[in-house]
Amino acid sequence: MKESRRTKRMQAHHKRRKDRNAVLNMVSLMDIFTILVFFLLVTSSDSNTLPSTKSLKLPASTADKMPKKTLVVMVNDRDIRINGKLIVTVRQALNNNKSVIPELALSLIQYAKKEKSKKKRYDITIMGDKKIPYKLLKKIMLTSAGTRYANISLAVVQKNVSVKSAGKN
Repeated sequence: MKESRRTKRMQAHHKRRKDRNAVLNMVSLMDIFTILVFFLLVTSSDSNTLPSTKSLKLPASTADKMPKKTLVVMVNDRDIRINGKLIVTVRQALNNNKSVIPELALSLIQYAKKEKSKKKRYDITIMGDKKIPYKLLKKIMLTSAGTRYANISLAVVQKNVSVKSAGKN
């Protein structure tokens, strides 16, 4: 049987295409990965969690508000830290007869100078171990309030509590 011109042309076309390797367009794939990386960077930097440390056991509470990004003072049974940097030991802070902790006050004043805004009161979060003495917590709070960090939040572990309505028993 005689082949038509169209058939001959299609066979020649297929022979030419057989020699070439398949090509994958990577531009679209790279665009998708770039968008994915930017998304992950943006969402990971805007987290609402406090720094975690194994040396602290926070008290439990039924608090509903999520923490804001603030300056964090961490207090355990050995030392007082600001954003992970050692400021003073607990023993030194408790042995001081003053109502404020001078080393902590100096550090908080330095952090206040670094703030970009000129607010009168700054926010601070105190992450204190649940076994620290109240006297120490009070000194930290008085020191913070005296150095323009008067909006004090206490970090706690949120616990789920089932609430019964008043009318039902």
